Amino acid sequence: MSMELRSPIAKALLVLACLVILMAGIKAASTIMVPFFLSVFIAIACSPIIHWTSRFGVPKWLSITLVILLIVVFGFLLAGLVGQSMAEFKENLPEYRTKLDTEFAWIVGRLAEYNIHINRELIASHLDPSTAMSMATNFISGMGGVLSNLFLILLTVIFMLFEADSIPRRLHIALADPDMKLKHIDRFIRSVNSYLAIKTVVSLATGLIIGTWLYVMEIDHFMLWAVLAFMLNYIPNIGSIIAALPAVLIAFVQYGAASAGFAALGFVLVNTIMGNLVEPRLMGRGMGLSTLVVFLSLIFWGWLLGTVGMLLSVPLTMVVKIALESREESKWLAVLLSSEGDKTTPLA
Repeated sequence: MSMELRSPIAKALLVLACLVILMAGIKAASTIMVPFFLSVFIAIACSPIIHWTSRFGVPKWLSITLVILLIVVFGFLLAGLVGQSMAEFKENLPEYRTKLDTEFAWIVGRLAEYNIHINRELIASHLDPSTAMSMATNFISGMGGVLSNLFLILLTVIFMLFEADSIPRRLHIALADPDMKLKHIDRFIRSVNSYLAIKTVVSLATGLIIGTWLYVMEIDHFMLWAVLAFMLNYIPNIGSIIAALPAVLIAFVQYGAASAGFAALGFVLVNTIMGNLVEPRLMGRGMGLSTLVVFLSLIFWGWLLGTVGMLLSVPLTMVVKIALESREESKWLAVLLSSEGDKTTPLA
């Protein structure tokens, strides 16, 4: 085998080996990496507020103090409300499961009247209708475990916000680009900043509207489902579906199929308007990732970093995409990640 063939193959194998070692290291150090990534996410989401207040002559230290106080007060209020809802939900969960099993048996019986026979025992052994309800509490409990390091996360966010203005310049200098000619870094910072800031606003609006919708319908634990809709809106494609399932099932258990359909209609309308009209108008062309890549990145980062990895799957994949774009020999991989072969990164 010639050196021309051996060298690219050896280089590819070396890169793959390094990636495996890197992923194993991140997985092993997830207890440290997850709070760090969450701190970066919060700092980037809050930085537009700091820049906006600076236009009115507000000192940076005062802006950061007010933002952190707002996060702490809002977080404690929300934690109290959600904690109470979760406690009540877990207490009522056996009753909900029993009712769901009864309703499921009724559906199987109705289908049998139309000669659609379903083996109830076989379906029940593989599909528990109440699992979707437990999924909600498991997800929020996972986030609660991450937020147990709240002091460390807030301290890291404070330092990041104070040094946010100097980080891009230091990156340029560290990468031997003192004249600020390397556009990939600038594009990445603008892209992720815009994405997270807009996504946070849209997710907040989604959670508020969903919570109001369920409150008007008098659905149990509406606050819990509103918070779940807010958090899962960061997860592309399937987040809104996962958020809707437990709320729709609760409506089904409480008031029947008509109420469940009305609750589902609310989720469909809100997510259609927010996801297809409001969000694209604010973001422009989006993050430039194909739908398949977004879904696979959700699975990969969720496996690597857990709940936080799922929430940050798109920004983390954008890091990889822009890194691939920065070198000629890896641009073809960046094209595979992009939507419709678009080589440019949006939100510039």
